[in-house]
Amino acid sequence: MPLHVRILIGMALGLVVGAIAVAFGGAWLITDWVKPFGTVFINSLKMIAVPLIVASLVKGVSDMRDLGRLSALGGRTVALYLFTTVVSVSLGLVVVNVVQPGLAIDQATREKIQAGSADAAASKIELARQTQEQGPLQPLIDLVPENVFAASASNGSMLQVICFVLLFGVALVLTPEEKSAPVKAFFDGLNDVVLRLIDLIMLAAPVGVFALLAALVAETPSWDVFQALMLYSLCVVLGLSLLIFGFYPALAVLFAGKGYAEFFKALGPAQLLAFSTSSSAATLPATMERTEEHLGVDEEVTSFVLPIGATVNMDGTSLYQAVAAVFICQVGGIHLTLGDQLSIVLTATLASIGTAAVPSAGIVMLVIVLGTLRVPEEQIAQGIALIFAVDRVLDMYRTVANVTSDATVATLVAKSVGLLHERPEERTLEEPSNPSDE
Repeated sequence: MPLHVRILIGMALGLVVGAIAVAFGGAWLITDWVKPFGTVFINSLKMIAVPLIVASLVKGVSDMRDLGRLSALGGRTVALYLFTTVVSVSLGLVVVNVVQPGLAIDQATREKIQAGSADAAASKIELARQTQEQGPLQPLIDLVPENVFAASASNGSMLQVICFVLLFGVALVLTPEEKSAPVKAFFDGLNDVVLRLIDLIMLAAPVGVFALLAALVAETPSWDVFQALMLYSLCVVLGLSLLIFGFYPALAVLFAGKGYAEFFKALGPAQLLAFSTSSSAATLPATMERTEEHLGVDEEVTSFVLPIGATVNMDGTSLYQAVAAVFICQVGGIHLTLGDQLSIVLTATLASIGTAAVPSAGIVMLVIVLGTLRVPEEQIAQGIALIFAVDRVLDMYRTVANVTSDATVATLVAKSVGLLHERPEERTLEEPSNPSDE
């Protein structure tokens, strides 16, 4: 049975079991005895993220033997990530201005929802305030680690790890071959072992997503909240759906020669995993495997483009910022001019990069965007509390857009530098293969 089918079955069973547990007052059973299996699965994916990046990126850079190619990859990657982010924010603005969900919530409902999320929203706003107080070049400072081993101990410091590994790979290329050969051979072997470890972890994916979805249903505070915020949620879902099922596959079809069905068949398991885990970093091993093994993107490209994308490319989150910012202004009766909405495009695009390594980056980005619109601080707090109630569920779908965008950009970059191959055979545990041999 294909992996994506098994994951879908696991997700469906998780929703059903979670709903049954809630209906019969057994939510505690899910929390105590089922959720831990989902946590173990997420931790296992995060566990492999840093070794995967180190091994594959060192191998990819050292295989180039041409630093000009590395420069070409970097330029194309940054340009495409910025392009997709601008399109995402613009699409979000179009949807929210057409639907105008903020006009559908009355005062009594708004106050009831805000009261339940006030404390959680306050902590996120304080984190955003600390981020805003930093200097404009703080992201540049954060790029270089003081201690690479300390940076490797946290998935939140992924960009620092990438920075070190890139420098290490370049140094390896510049070192005479007779001295660098043993080091390169080590990382080549390590990369093969890590790929095998990913295969082993993915065997548990159906069980992991079952546990995660069951826990989500069991821990959802109130479905009344979702009904009250239905139009807002639908705006976010509609915008993300247009990206996932329209914009990204169109790019892959038009510029990379991929079929529409082929695109989703290749990325399906990674997208389902992104939906279940709500984490681009946790999904990174699966994204890299599916992009190499099923879209035919050379490992030289995936090892460079995808780790960076998992850290700084947040198209789904950027679209969400645009919808949420305008929604909060609509609720508060604040009229936004065309210039204000253009500033949302610019600020959300820059914030998606500048706050990439910050925990709860989505809320931090939203506070920054609202600040540029001169929204009073009290109203920002009320707005964050209002949308915070449905943020967890929407975050799942936002992550799907982020992962799909990463894979799409990797495919386009590979096509532009001649490293997009015919889809290789799927790697199996019985017959190991090296995607870079294709």
